[in-house]
Amino acid sequence: MNQKKTIHLIAAARPNFMKIAPLYHALKKQNWAEPVIVHTGQHYDLNMSDTFFRDLNLPAPHIHLDVGSGTHAEQTGGVMIAYEKVLVENKPDLVVVVGDVNSSVACTLAAVKLGIKVAHLEAGLRSFDRKMPEEINRIVTDSIADYLWTPSPDADANLIHAGIDPEKITLVGNIMIDSLVMMTPAIRMETYPENMGLEKKATAWLLSTGRLT
Repeated sequence: MNQKKTIHLIAAARPNFMKIAPLYHALKKQNWAEPVIVHTGQHYDLNMSDTFFRDLNLPAPHIHLDVGSGTHAEQTGGVMIAYEKVLVENKPDLVVVVGDVNSSVACTLAAVKLGIKVAHLEAGLRSFDRKMPEEINRIVTDSIADYLWTPSPDADANLIHAGIDPEKITLVGNIMIDSLVMMTPAIRMETYPENMGLEKKATAWLLSTGRLT
């Protein structure tokens, strides 16, 4: 029997949790994959972390770096230092980073320097405003990651315009739609609007337009 491939899924901030959830659950069903959730601690407050894991039916993080807050440099450096130690001790087959937070670029740098393959989920998105720290994170991550998983054709175009090898680019679609579909049963079961005497207008609109089925 072939040994399972270890895949690190980097989670750092609330949007990251929602993006790794459908990927984690899909990988967990595969007999060849062993998904490992790495929480960097960038969002460390209970309301910004644990409740999201519970609602998304994710297990407690397998690895927690406990980096916490700080300046952009402190946070990026802290994640690199902590994650490098994890990688040296337990080398995964693939690291998946998502979005554009400091942890994404930090984990990418740490992994690539150790010769570990990195996939960037939501690659190619651009604001074209370099005053945004997130834009710098996107550019750096996309320039050194091995696999670029894009959400849209315009993201593909941005990467190609930047000189990225098209062989690295794969259009996978918007992972947040997968998260929405995954959470649809739970959304349907919610009773908060009725308890407050409100209609589920947003849900009704999604159903009427076919966006939620």
